[in-house]
Amino acid sequence: MNQAAPTNLKHHFLIAMPTMADPNFAHSITYVCEHNEEGAMGIVVNRPLDLTVGDILAHLEIEDYDHHYNEVAVMCGGPVQTERGFVLHRSEPARWDNTQLIESDICLTSSRDILLAIAHNEGPRQHLIALGYAGWGAGQLDQEMTQNAWLSVPASAHIMFDIPYEQRWQAAANLLGIDLNLLSDQIGHA
Repeated sequence: MNQAAPTNLKHHFLIAMPTMADPNFAHSITYVCEHNEEGAMGIVVNRPLDLTVGDILAHLEIEDYDHHYNEVAVMCGGPVQTERGFVLHRSEPARWDNTQLIESDICLTSSRDILLAIAHNEGPRQHLIALGYAGWGAGQLDQEMTQNAWLSVPASAHIMFDIPYEQRWQAAANLLGIDLNLLSDQIGHA
């Protein structure tokens, strides 16, 4: 039997199926930043923490920040290294320290310089700040895909940055023509 090579899901959304029991990922949408033979890494883009960007800026002692950030939620990027911050954004990658270009103009940055720029409205206009990330070991995500834990679809910057976080799960499913409200959250067995 010829086994197909795993699909590279970098720059895709993972849409949690309604049957997802893991509370870290139930009703989540994860943007996959890296996926290779060693594993995968992504940022959950629709699970707000009880924390604002203003709280983060104040904690980092960044002064005189634009106070509208006191209303902007920080996302729970995933259950791994929840104390580590990430900025998912659109801009040129060479501008910030510790930036990984993911696709075209979508980058992931984990350095303080981008937070300073964002605080003073000099950073990328479209950005999402998260604590933690989602991680999978070698072959783990591929196995979860075969178990139908996730739907996948090429990512949309519009959904990540322009759609309110509470609407992103369904908006991503809409890219596939699926209404998640019509899918059962029960697993059937024949």
